[in-house]
Amino acid sequence: MLQDTEALHRKLAELTQEHRELDEVIATLLQEPHSDQIRISRLKKRKLLLKDMISRINSQLIPDLNA
Repeated sequence: MLQDTEALHRKLAELTQEHRELDEVIATLLQEPHSDQIRISRLKKRKLLLKDMISRINSQLIPDLNA
């Protein structure tokens, strides 16, 4: 159980880091006058997917209070 929790924490850290990096890339691209809107859209979709994955892991790490 402890190893599973540690693995979830590592994965959470990886996903959070990637989410932050995507945020920075998107912000940089949005400042460019002729930015690639399709690329930005794909990056935003990836960022949303990461957010969902982060939420899912967080819910696994928080104990069920109703149990």
